Amino acid sequence: MTTEPCDSCGRAVQIAGGIANLWTFGGDASEGLTLEFEDGSEYLLCYDCIERLPEDARAADVAALDEYEHSVDE
Repeated sequence: MTTEPCDSCGRAVQIAGGIANLWTFGGDASEGLTLEFEDGSEYLLCYDCIERLPEDARAADVAALDEYEHSVDE
């Protein structure tokens, strides 16, 4: 299983599938999703960040998550 950083919080997100899981039939689960928006932008987000998005999320909402994340850290 491979990992990529969440585009909002930077946490490592496990991504199921690919050649690494070709012969494993166990419960390999992803820890996030790639969201694609109408403007063509894509974001890989962990489930925690996805839960913080509004119901009809847009790319600007993902950017707002990043701004919120930085203001909480300070």
